[in-house]
Amino acid sequence: MILVTGSAGFIGFHVSLRLLKEGHRVHGVDNLGDYYDVGLKVARNRILEEQPGYTFQKADLADAGAATAMFAGTMPESVLHFAAQAGVRHSLSNPRAYADSNLMGFLNVLEGCRAAKVKHLVYASSSSVYGLDTALPFSVHQGTDHPVSFYAATKKANELMAHSYSHLFGIPTTGLRLFTVYGPWGRPDMALFAFTKAILDGKPIEIFGDGRMRRDFTYVDDVVEGIVRLVKKPAAANPAWDGSAPDTATSSAPFRLYNIGNRSTIEVLQLVEVLEKCLGRKAEKRFVAAQACEVAAAIADVADLERETGYAPTTPLEAGVRQFVSWYAQYYAK
Repeated sequence: MILVTGSAGFIGFHVSLRLLKEGHRVHGVDNLGDYYDVGLKVARNRILEEQPGYTFQKADLADAGAATAMFAGTMPESVLHFAAQAGVRHSLSNPRAYADSNLMGFLNVLEGCRAAKVKHLVYASSSSVYGLDTALPFSVHQGTDHPVSFYAATKKANELMAHSYSHLFGIPTTGLRLFTVYGPWGRPDMALFAFTKAILDGKPIEIFGDGRMRRDFTYVDDVVEGIVRLVKKPAAANPAWDGSAPDTATSSAPFRLYNIGNRSTIEVLQLVEVLEKCLGRKAEKRFVAAQACEVAAAIADVADLERETGYAPTTPLEAGVRQFVSWYAQYYAK
């Protein structure tokens, strides 16, 4: 049994579907929160419920009692933790939601893994942990001590919390620093989704700063491929780890961090150009002030993931954007 938290969310849905199609039994849990359209989450979950081997439970992992009961009732071998309060900008106005979901919720997952003697915990971190660092490409072996959003701070905290449980209780934990993930069934608050909706509705798109921010856009199927490969490789202690010159990505405990990205970066304005081509429409652009919670550029160094799993992203940006546009048109067809 594999427990997937946030199974009705964007990435949790795609990972669950892949695992089910491979013949795994998956128990999904999601609170179906209203941060964005609940109907989208319900629709994702409906697809999962059509697959053999899937069971679903609506629960809030920030509720310690509910989380304890869930782990006791399922006793999973592996846990894939994607449930979280998402959104960098939203954390400016509602930080307590991030403390409840991303900190308390993660603590309850760690305690559940400890009680159930889980063989591998894989959890979503974020490229946002790199914060003010400007050394590109971002490597899991460089420091991440200067987050620029509270969301990023909670994800950094998750990595530290995971390490403590790996060290104290021997739980193999693998953290995934995900870069900008896009694709069918994506989140409405993400740039590609928001831009597509605005363009088709004949409204201007909002671009922060001058549109020169650079992002490592990674197609969801490529992300899922990396995740599924890692599930089968529980984190192990690094016998060469040296506390006098500590490697931030490994440990003397069964702890590991990986980037999952596309290994390339484009400007937001370039994304808009690709989207205009796929939609056959021009965007009306409205430039607004950049926010302090945004990093200027991000690109993933995925050398560790490539070396240890053979991971290599295969989806060109235009192909991925076309897949998203096709899904969007079908899902929102009137």
